[in-house]
Amino acid sequence: QVQLVESGGGLVQTGGSANLSCAASGRTLGEYAMCWFRQAPGKEREFVATISWSRIRIYYADFVRGRFTISRDNAKNAVFLQMNGLKPEDTAVYYCAGGRIEPAFNDRALYTSRERYGDWGQGTQVTVSS
Repeated sequence: QVQLVESGGGLVQTGGSANLSCAASGRTLGEYAMCWFRQAPGKEREFVATISWSRIRIYYADFVRGRFTISRDNAKNAVFLQMNGLKPEDTAVYYCAGGRIEPAFNDRALYTSRERYGDWGQGTQVTVSS
């Protein structure tokens, strides 16, 4: 069983930045992809960004591309999300998730699917004030 713990959320002004971290404990064998989803009040949980274990696959949701950067440190079993240019519509609970996904041809749908991730953190709130 892998446990994921997020940190780094908080209150940020529009245009500001935040850096989220997620630490994984337990055995993460093989191609363990890690990602971020978010859920705003009254909305479905949506994909934000993902990164494969080997970093050869990095995908972003269209609405964050160019503003957010995902990275990972495999030695520390951690994934990070650097968020710049934050907007009020980025306000949400941000969830870290992990799962074993093998890279394949045309695999964006695999890496961005919520069902592919079996391990989830409790979430961290990010609030962007206008």
